[in-house]
Amino acid sequence: MFWTVFIDFITVGCLIATIAWWLSNKYLRVQAIHSVEQSVEWLYAFDIHCNSFFPLFLVLYVLQFFLVPVLIGTLPAFISTLIANSFYLASFGYYCHITYLGYTALPFLQKTQCFLYPIGVFCLLYLVSLILNFNMSIFVMNSYFS
Repeated sequence: MFWTVFIDFITVGCLIATIAWWLSNKYLRVQAIHSVEQSVEWLYAFDIHCNSFFPLFLVLYVLQFFLVPVLIGTLPAFISTLIANSFYLASFGYYCHITYLGYTALPFLQKTQCFLYPIGVFCLLYLVSLILNFNMSIFVMNSYFS
């Protein structure tokens, strides 16, 4: 539980929020001539992370807990890997989409679709993990509980 709250949620969240905050203020802001200079506050970026993390938490920590017997061995290895890694792909993709929606709500930002780009990387990693039969649930369980 300590790892989930302090490492996954707060530490990684602060890192992601800081990167997104810097990226949006440095490259995505629209500079208008006759308007007040606006910027994204870091707490807003962290709030977007909190909103994005909640569905990820529900799928990867709550739903996965109840499906652990299915995800780590009752089914054939490929089926378990397919289901487990699909949970991770859906969760990370949804995280990126909610992050995109949070930054799109700000009228002074442009090209916010850059927050959707990691979904392509996640899809590629998903395909590679299926080809290699690498089960993310087993990997995460071993790293948390070993």
